Amino acid sequence: MNRRAWRKNGTLVCLTGIFCNLLLSAGKIAVGLLCGFVSMMADGFNNLSDCGSGIVTLVSLRIADKPPDKRHPFGHRRAEYIAALITGCFILLLAIELLRESIGSVLQSGGSELSLIVYLVLGISVAVKLGMFALYRLCAKGCDPLKAAATDSLCDCLATLAVIAGAALSPLAPSADGWAGIVVSLFIAWQGVRILTEASSKLLGQAPDPALAEEIRQCFLSTEGILGVHDLQIYSYGRDALFATIHAEMDAGLTMLAAHSVIDGLEQRVKRETGVRLTVHLDPVDLTDREGSSLKIKITEAARELADGLELHDFRLDPNTKEVEFDVGVPYGCRRKDEELAEALCGIVRSLGDYQPTVRIERE
Repeated sequence: MNRRAWRKNGTLVCLTGIFCNLLLSAGKIAVGLLCGFVSMMADGFNNLSDCGSGIVTLVSLRIADKPPDKRHPFGHRRAEYIAALITGCFILLLAIELLRESIGSVLQSGGSELSLIVYLVLGISVAVKLGMFALYRLCAKGCDPLKAAATDSLCDCLATLAVIAGAALSPLAPSADGWAGIVVSLFIAWQGVRILTEASSKLLGQAPDPALAEEIRQCFLSTEGILGVHDLQIYSYGRDALFATIHAEMDAGLTMLAAHSVIDGLEQRVKRETGVRLTVHLDPVDLTDREGSSLKIKITEAARELADGLELHDFRLDPNTKEVEFDVGVPYGCRRKDEELAEALCGIVRSLGDYQPTVRIERE
């Protein structure tokens, strides 16, 4: 689907969701006021917040689809995350107000008038929300706001079922409606916190998809002439705006033209297969240096005994001065301190001969 068609479909889906949420909100709030059901009014305001979220999503999709310009060379796709933050704050404020009203209803223990229209409106709401869930999921491909809207619609069904339970129990326990309102309010608050957490994580720069990182690595490792890869960094600027850098080890004996040809082909292949715009840094490896190769193998084997997941790269040995330097990639989950690891690795190198080690620790 091209950009124009996707934008048209995304706009239509957002407008449909806004319209449905507006109708559901009006119906629930009106019936809730007439019958005195606090939980039903809370659920109606939940739909109203969804309506507001839909408007913010619609605007953000329009902004995010703008092409890169002089001030924003990487595009405007992160506008979707900003929109999610605004929506999350709005939902949290709404949840706090509804929680206050529901607690007041429990303390008053006022009765409510049960009628068939309550169940009719709530039943229609569940059916409509299930339909919206299916629609959002169908059109969400690669769009975080629509994926979030799909999840929200499914969760709204659960919230409405809680309201139905409160309505059914209210003749037997007058405070049941208020307790159901509290449940719905807490549920809305949870939704707001979830949206805020996810959007904040993406704006701060969360870890890339491990499957994507592995796919890029395999593109390199399956290519003739590539001896190894490391320091893969993936940067996301929003939907379909991924950039990456990687270090590729190649035979130092290759000509510059031959090495560039391999690297250029890999950059194009990764862009074609994953959509990631990749920049490759070449690390030459002297395959004729037998002493250096043997030393690297010994250090690597010893490093594995220190901690799981250590990865050596950029290994250099000066045969005249006996200076050895290399980088060590350390997983974020490793509990050992960087200084401790560096000191231990230096000790390992010195134990293997008259070498002068320089070790650089990198968390990755």
